[in-house]
Amino acid sequence: MPSTPLPIRVLLADDHAVVRAGIRRFLEQYSDIAVVAEAEDGEGAKALIEQHKPDVAVLDIQMPKASGIEVTRWIRASLRGVGVLILTAYDDTPYVMSVLQAGANGYLLKTASPEELIQAVRDVHAGKSALDAAIAQKVMAQMFDQHKASAFQPLTDREMEVLQLTAKGYTNKAIAVQLDISDRTVQGHLAHIFDKLQANSRTEAVMRGVSLGWISQSAGTISEE
Repeated sequence: MPSTPLPIRVLLADDHAVVRAGIRRFLEQYSDIAVVAEAEDGEGAKALIEQHKPDVAVLDIQMPKASGIEVTRWIRASLRGVGVLILTAYDDTPYVMSVLQAGANGYLLKTASPEELIQAVRDVHAGKSALDAAIAQKVMAQMFDQHKASAFQPLTDREMEVLQLTAKGYTNKAIAVQLDISDRTVQGHLAHIFDKLQANSRTEAVMRGVSLGWISQSAGTISEE
């Protein structure tokens, strides 16, 4: 008989116990998700993440001792395999930009439905980006205001193909198959795309491409693989 997949191991970090309890209740209604630890501040989150090495860390931004942004930077420097989902009440563009630049995989508002939260956790665990739709629009508008098309080097035809497939959620391997090139070549194209678009992640590159009108806004979930 096929083995049952292991549940997604989640750590929650929020300085409000009532909020943590509510999030935990939503998550644990699903058999494919298990909350392994809770933290009430940023330093506690770091210690528990290092101890449990969860699949996904769900972090608030404003926490005592270390912010969600600081914890995200630490995760990316120390435990790159841990997915990061920011769950916060703040929709300010500077917060969003800081979190994405720090390396978060997702950004969700606390006004999201339980179903949206569950899907975001699953997407982050799968190596995809999970952005609240309203947040994505604000970030893209901010990017367009800050960087006009003339500020960027044009992409080659091949780089544009890679960016478009990335926006559709294709992994590096899937892009390589689609374009009949090697994984290493795809990685090289992505490095050039990041450099030309002044982006630090696939999510940021795709959003910049959308804001510049180079790719469709109807693109699917972005894979971070």
